[in-house]
Amino acid sequence: MSQSESQNPPSRPARVRRSVLSVPAINRRALDKLSSLDCDAVIFDLEDSVAPEKKAEARENLRAFFAVAPLPGKERIIRINALSSNFGADDLALVAELEPDAVLLPKVDEPQDVMMVGDWLAEADVPEELRIWAMIETPRGILNAAAIAEAGRTAGSRLDCFVVGLNDLRKETGVLPQPGRPYLVPWLMQVILAVSAYGLEAIDSVFNDFKDAEEFEAECGQGVAMGFTGKMLIHPSQIEAANRHFGPAEAAIAEAEAIISAFAEPGAEALNVVNIGGRMVERLHLVQAERLIHKARLIEQRSLGAAAAPRTGA
Repeated sequence: MSQSESQNPPSRPARVRRSVLSVPAINRRALDKLSSLDCDAVIFDLEDSVAPEKKAEARENLRAFFAVAPLPGKERIIRINALSSNFGADDLALVAELEPDAVLLPKVDEPQDVMMVGDWLAEADVPEELRIWAMIETPRGILNAAAIAEAGRTAGSRLDCFVVGLNDLRKETGVLPQPGRPYLVPWLMQVILAVSAYGLEAIDSVFNDFKDAEEFEAECGQGVAMGFTGKMLIHPSQIEAANRHFGPAEAAIAEAEAIISAFAEPGAEALNVVNIGGRMVERLHLVQAERLIHKARLIEQRSLGAAAAPRTGA
């Protein structure tokens, strides 16, 4: 059955994606340290961070790594080269072989880019649990964000998440890096609107100067305010701040629990508005509170799973 034959949205398991660390697949030392890091997800990069003459070696590194390091509690994503390149086909074959949690497609410009890979994975009998992530990092990708996200709602679609790539977008548009990303915010919000409309998630772009902790904190706060699920990272030193910003704070958890308790009171089931400490809270806030508590529980479960797992790295 073609992906375009049905508009029934696929169901997807909930994930925690506050911190998404990108690691060059060519860097074996970095791979060995992953089990000791507290990131929610790892992108194994075969694309930009790997020189052409090192692509085959990087794939062999991943074969060896996946054979011995399952990384419990962490989502595993392999970022492949474009299928139009000399490396994309071999990368995609590796994805089918290793079966990570997801494959990250670079420079997605239109829905067909996602659907073509989804069809290939289906024909190769790759389990449906293996999802597709899409890098939105070109002007066409931004302009077509809604159409690409809508493709994720078709039956058989594996599209699960957008990852914004501002380095390539800046290069193609000439927008200069500035604190607060003032000229990029409208485009970032287009991505948020697209994923919100079609039930997907979006990961904010990398912050290149990992030694500038203050500006990184500010950009994490901005990403949370805009509605991003988490942030793509380039250095382990960024993990703690990303987890803190994109995870629910203790005060927010306490407020959510109070809202849930208020609507659980006898007689409240028929109310659309309740009074909590002199503040009127609507039932729509109950839905938000339940989502926040669910996310907090997922984070706790991930942390417990990671703590119980054996360490494989140095």
